Amino acid sequence: MIVHSPWFSLEPYPHISLTDLMEPSARRFQEKPAFIAAEGPEYTFGHVWEASRRLGRFLQDNGLQKGDRVAILSANAPEYFVAFYGTLFAGGVVTTLSPLYKEREILHQMEDCEASTVFAMRQLLPQVQSIREHLPTLRHIHAIEDVWNLSAEAPPEPQPVNLNPDVDLAALPYSSGTTGLPKGVMLTHYNLTSNVRQTLATGLTDSYAVLLDFLPFFHIYGMTVLMACGFAIGATQVVMSRFDPALCLDLIQRHRITNLFVAPPALLALANVTEIDRYDRSSLQFAFSGAAPLPPEVAQQGGRALGCTVLQGYGMTETSPVTNVSPLHRVKDAAVGPPIADTIEKIVSLEDDRELGVGETGELLIHGPQIMRGYWNRPEETADTITQDGWIRTGDIAQFDEDGYVYIVDRKKELIKYKGYQVPPAELEALLMEHPAVADAAVIPKPDREGGEIPKAFVVLKPNDEAPADEIMAWLAERVAPYKKVRELEFVDAIPKSLSGKILRRELVEQERAKGDG
Repeated sequence: MIVHSPWFSLEPYPHISLTDLMEPSARRFQEKPAFIAAEGPEYTFGHVWEASRRLGRFLQDNGLQKGDRVAILSANAPEYFVAFYGTLFAGGVVTTLSPLYKEREILHQMEDCEASTVFAMRQLLPQVQSIREHLPTLRHIHAIEDVWNLSAEAPPEPQPVNLNPDVDLAALPYSSGTTGLPKGVMLTHYNLTSNVRQTLATGLTDSYAVLLDFLPFFHIYGMTVLMACGFAIGATQVVMSRFDPALCLDLIQRHRITNLFVAPPALLALANVTEIDRYDRSSLQFAFSGAAPLPPEVAQQGGRALGCTVLQGYGMTETSPVTNVSPLHRVKDAAVGPPIADTIEKIVSLEDDRELGVGETGELLIHGPQIMRGYWNRPEETADTITQDGWIRTGDIAQFDEDGYVYIVDRKKELIKYKGYQVPPAELEALLMEHPAVADAAVIPKPDREGGEIPKAFVVLKPNDEAPADEIMAWLAERVAPYKKVRELEFVDAIPKSLSGKILRRELVEQERAKGDG
């Protein structure tokens, strides 16, 4: 059974660059505020667009070539947009990194994509400098706060770049796989311009909207749904460098926020704010949840607290990201909605890829213009993920109902979703094995009301070695971003494995569930 979108088709999609897609809004809304810093100045569409164009020329004059990778290591700020789109004007490719990353994680991504330039928050520059000797391709390091000065010194127009939107990359975000370290997701200009148009065609956002941006721009959700879609449609965006529930509610009241995009833990945190009625939330039209499964009880609690409709969507970094959205007038509990425009989906059997029907459970496959070109320098993993006829295997177990709404039931992939962040168990297991007292390790997701899931480790110690659980967890925490930390550790005699040596995480998950049932 093939499920089609209920939205009107947008085909044929224009084969243009992401900057060409944004240009009309930059002109039309030139004097309107585009970005307002939570506790700082505001910048108009015209101002940030001119700065982006000039920064593109600055990068070109400093040797950036078409296709060169430019890293951005920063929390949300209006300067993020300028660094991102300035790179695109220069013909470069943006790779985004979490500002929570430790040196080891920054080194892996920048080494893997051979970044030539980095824009980093001033406070993070020492981390970049500390690994520079290991990055022979890195030529330029800039504080992202300096983009205004750098752009002011450059000529107003970038040099023309001959782009093929279908092939040339705009962004190279990294997505955590079930094995090893994160891998680069190749998103072309065509992928991203298509997904911006598809997302806006749902009608959720228009130029009258006021958005609140606490979802990180380094994550594909914030990068596309907020930063790109918001600018393309002419919406004003209030930018938060980090999520704080009380400040969030204050900004909703102060700026009359209309559209709230969240991950489930943020929605829960807002719903649990004491004395929430002190804040005026009447401007909110809806709260849209993505990045992780939204339990119906959290949706209901959030809706009551915020006084608006709560709906859910679905997507992946590999799909630019949006593939499913619940129509605002027809929300169903636990559903992520039907496919968006020009996106078709099917559920296939886990045994033989046979197409399944309504109510049957299998893997969700998706086809549409937003599907990535593939994984950076990983042709085998690309072939495992994208079929020869262009369908992407999501790794998620799902069902359709009779209206074509999708329900995510489970994950075929073993990623842990903590507060919307992807935590690959294999990466944590490999790190645990580096601890001098650890002989073997496995990491699984454990349900958690606040975070959705937390990483729990099972550890086998070497004979005659001792190490307290707290010491091992602290050792690991020093080497990974805070959201990847193991938050529970249990010592065991052996890790269950298949005959081929693969960790049987499902057995550990079932054992953990049995403890809860007991």
